[in-house]
Amino acid sequence: MSQFFALMVTTELTPASIALRLLVSLIIGGAIGIEREHSRQPAGFRTHIIIAIGATLLMILSIAVAGQYGETRGDAGRIAAQVVSGIGFLGAGAILKFGADIRGLTTAASLWTVAAIGLATGAGLFLPAAMAGTIILFTLIILEKMEDRWFPKQELKHIEIYTTGDSLEITDIRRILTECGIRIRSLNVDHSVRKGLTRFRYVGYVPRSFSYHQLYQQLADFEDIYRISVGERTI
Repeated sequence: MSQFFALMVTTELTPASIALRLLVSLIIGGAIGIEREHSRQPAGFRTHIIIAIGATLLMILSIAVAGQYGETRGDAGRIAAQVVSGIGFLGAGAILKFGADIRGLTTAASLWTVAAIGLATGAGLFLPAAMAGTIILFTLIILEKMEDRWFPKQELKHIEIYTTGDSLEITDIRRILTECGIRIRSLNVDHSVRKGLTRFRYVGYVPRSFSYHQLYQQLADFEDIYRISVGERTI
């Protein structure tokens, strides 16, 4: 046990200390990756581990180069600085666009932070790395549930309602949509004079836990409505 703690505090790059740093990166990066994998994100378990291990190895390389050639020819912070900027390309690949919704920002941030954790671990700063990993997991698991409760997620959808005749008023539809929890963003009305058909096209924010059955039931009370369409909003 005493030898293990000695490896934790040593600043020398021995084979044992290098192996320990890589192992710690694997554990912390893997823990964050498991959470992202559980959330069905594009960058998951293996991606976070590889980034953490790569950043750790580059930090070890930076320290080794500086120790071997001295400060005049080796800078321990130069490679680390390139890791911080270069990880942005991987983070950008995790950001996906679905219509008007942007997803993957949290995963991109976790990739960037895992790289920082890897750098800290490579430098032998185990406590800051462990604390950062704990905070990230707390944010991804606990705070996400609190966020969903306090600030329910919403998706931008377009809702099309087709009617015959002119007995249905805009205020009637707006009232029903509002009662169902839909926050209306815009409205477009198309009316065919000869056929007597009207299409109400709404764009609004719909809660992810929204019950479409409830909306259909309330709109079905109007005999003039013959078709309802709900889909992704594309821009």
